[in-house]
Amino acid sequence: MDIDKEKIYTISEFVAFLNADLKWMKAKIVGEVGEAKAGPSGHMYFTLKDEKDGSMLNCIMWASKYRLFGITLEPGKKILAYGSPEVYAPNGRLSFIADTIELAGEGDIKKQYDELKAKLTKEGVFNLENKRPIPKYPHKIGVITSKQGAVIHDLLNNMGKFGFDIKMIDSRVEGQGAVEDLLASIQTFRKKEIDVLVIIRGGGSMESLMPFNNELLVREVVGFPAPVLVGIGHDKDAPLVALAADKSESTPTAVANLLNESWEQALLLLERFERKIFASYGLIFEKYKIIENRFKISLQNFKNNLLNIKNRLQEYYGGYFSSFSLLCDRTKEKLQNIEKMVNFNNPERNLKLGYSIASINGKIVRKTADINIGDELDIKISDGIINSEIKNIIKN
Repeated sequence: MDIDKEKIYTISEFVAFLNADLKWMKAKIVGEVGEAKAGPSGHMYFTLKDEKDGSMLNCIMWASKYRLFGITLEPGKKILAYGSPEVYAPNGRLSFIADTIELAGEGDIKKQYDELKAKLTKEGVFNLENKRPIPKYPHKIGVITSKQGAVIHDLLNNMGKFGFDIKMIDSRVEGQGAVEDLLASIQTFRKKEIDVLVIIRGGGSMESLMPFNNELLVREVVGFPAPVLVGIGHDKDAPLVALAADKSESTPTAVANLLNESWEQALLLLERFERKIFASYGLIFEKYKIIENRFKISLQNFKNNLLNIKNRLQEYYGGYFSSFSLLCDRTKEKLQNIEKMVNFNNPERNLKLGYSIASINGKIVRKTADINIGDELDIKISDGIINSEIKNIIKN
């Protein structure tokens, strides 16, 4: 915004004019902490000094921000601060209002990591007995990651087609500014019904993974109502969030494979049961064929015996006394009737006449009470078997 050179400003107007422009001058600065003290309300007032020429800059960090990052501002610490300048009207003092801070010295970063890890380990935060199992057959999946880059695509491309309901929150995962995003995302998912929460990002150095070594974030993960699955690549020291999670994998692909695992096992089990069922039906039909063949043989043997008896009676008939003739005729007539009845009731004859034999699982159906809608029915006719399904039952 250009200043009106003809206008005469009051001091407060001019300071307001300056601050309106200064708030857009966001920058990341590096320096060594000089003085540092907390105000009554918890706001941090400190100075940053340039190591090269000793230049000084007054800095302020509001209490709500300072609590987020778990860094104690002490003289001599080298930090990176991100924010914008502002002029304080009552005294005209220029200060840098820091939105985020992070350690800049590699040794300080490792020291803070080790100290926080030791503190949380002593509290039992990482104990294995506190880990919750990832549920079998997870359906509703909450995902926190950046929608930019290959990470989310790696996860989605490797998720199986098992009807997952995936809800994603786009969050920064790089730099200390990511801490606020990550905490807000977890709080949002607390209000949603999910089976498992997934937090993923690509690999990186300890410096780039500092947001995932944040104490507040670690405690949010431990206290989350559903199991938490973390997939964060790292070179050496595992991020504390990964240690606190119920399950940790090194890549998004490994996370996807873990979520697929129980579904894939269920699919294999179903295929095994399917093969077993078909094999059982095959055995049943094989036994049915054996029984059918035995019945045919027994029926033929019975017919042969009747024919032998008939022939014998015919042979012996001429040698009997005439008084016995009538008895023989009657006997012959009865045998002929029996033969006719056997032939008439022969299932093979009835099948050739257009009749059929209905059975379920090898058991012959004699009345409607023997069947139910949806049963698979085998109908034997003269030249084969028809498999069908019962759709309707009409009782007489």
